[in-house]
Amino acid sequence: MTPDTYVGAVDQGTTGTRFMVFDHEGRVVANAYERHEQFYPEPGWVEHDPVEIWEKTQSVVREALDSAGIEATQLEAIGVTNQRETTLFWDAESGQPIHRAIVWQDRRTTDRVEELEANGKAETIQAKTGLQPDAYFSATKAEWLLDNADPIKLQRARPADTRERAEAGDLHFGTIDSWLIEKLTGNHVTDVTNASRTMLFDIHEMAWDDELLEEFRVPRATLPEVRPSSDEDYYGTTDPDGFLGAEVPVAGALGDQQAALFGQTCFDEGDAKNTYGTGSFFLLNTGEEAVESDNGLLTTVGFQRSGEPVQYALEGSIFVTGAAVEWLGDVGLIDDAGETEDLARSVDSTDGVYLVPAFTGLGAPHWDQRARGTIVGMTRGTRREHIVRATLESIAYQTRDVAEAMEHDSGIEVEELRVDGGAVKNNFLCQLQADVLGVDIVRPEVDETTALGSAYAAGLAVGYWGTADELRKNWQVDSEFTPKRTSEGDAMYERWHDAVDRSLDWARED
Repeated sequence: MTPDTYVGAVDQGTTGTRFMVFDHEGRVVANAYERHEQFYPEPGWVEHDPVEIWEKTQSVVREALDSAGIEATQLEAIGVTNQRETTLFWDAESGQPIHRAIVWQDRRTTDRVEELEANGKAETIQAKTGLQPDAYFSATKAEWLLDNADPIKLQRARPADTRERAEAGDLHFGTIDSWLIEKLTGNHVTDVTNASRTMLFDIHEMAWDDELLEEFRVPRATLPEVRPSSDEDYYGTTDPDGFLGAEVPVAGALGDQQAALFGQTCFDEGDAKNTYGTGSFFLLNTGEEAVESDNGLLTTVGFQRSGEPVQYALEGSIFVTGAAVEWLGDVGLIDDAGETEDLARSVDSTDGVYLVPAFTGLGAPHWDQRARGTIVGMTRGTRREHIVRATLESIAYQTRDVAEAMEHDSGIEVEELRVDGGAVKNNFLCQLQADVLGVDIVRPEVDETTALGSAYAAGLAVGYWGTADELRKNWQVDSEFTPKRTSEGDAMYERWHDAVDRSLDWARED
């Protein structure tokens, strides 16, 4: 390492792509972001254009480096982090996607998941993968793509049928990390965290599972090689004749929530973080033990460094939190997310109003794909301030649902919760979260912990950072929120469960 070298991170999210460059102290020295288009072909369907995502990735990398006056040759490594579960297939030779990517939020395969449950397969799937069968994960999306994607017209003699081409190894399957890593390096690779979110991977054997591949009819020939999250052997290097103009190791990758866990330096058993983005994702490091959940949580791979055991985590996936604030803007109740803090403070309470933001069903610990958004308790006196405050309270209540399930499953009492994501800039929400949970909420100075985590993984792999202790020293507190929990607050939380009950099983096909 020399003083003028850095580590870069591609952070490919649900709404856009960011490239950040970090120095040895973990400080941001370059940053660029671009949004990409969201496609909604039918109600409940969500898609992205992988080609657009790759184009935006190249654009933000160039923009960030140019704006900071950094040469690509000054990058010692690049890490990748990504929206998880979003699924695509592409032609192995041409690199052309066979269909738009199906996004993690997409619900088109709900019927297939219900079929699995009806056939008694849910328990086996959960035992192997740690996941509750849900349309959220990649397996049913991959199955749908192979059944429904139109064959690509090729200029060469190859089987035209999509499944035949998949069996022949002519197609590559991947989540967004695999797509970007192959574009960057030419190698078809994923890391252990992203593999663990596909519902095709046995997290105990740490291998693709033949029984699951057969169930979802996903050919093994399409699958990427699974590697550690921080890989001293590298996934590959960028092409010096490519868009970057330099040969840079791509050596780290984590799904976005595991990247945030890593960026928050939650390296030890009992460490916990919650990321407040489009949804919220609460992860608790359980060490080398894959703790099975009896309370609707996911058991997932937290991270793995080269030559070291896998670290597992319990995860509570809350589908809609920040997206509920966006919805407030969509319906004209706010002009900007920044307004919500003052509006919520302007009233003493929600005046009995509860909002359950089950716009795409409910995740942990409820797992109801047919739940839908609900507002209850309104009267003639209800004003937008009450609905805004109820929206912020729903974020805190959903997080407590998950926290209580985690303590029951793991026997680990969370004493401090490290938070990140766009919503934690809202001090009202952070204090509310502390009050509702009854634990300290700690917000770090660098809140882009997802990008930071993938940079840390890549930098450790190439020796830019030597030890995890170096990374712990980089982590600095911005603000800490101490709980002021009251019996009134606990009663309000209990009433929240009544509101949730009214949202369940709403989207029935009678």
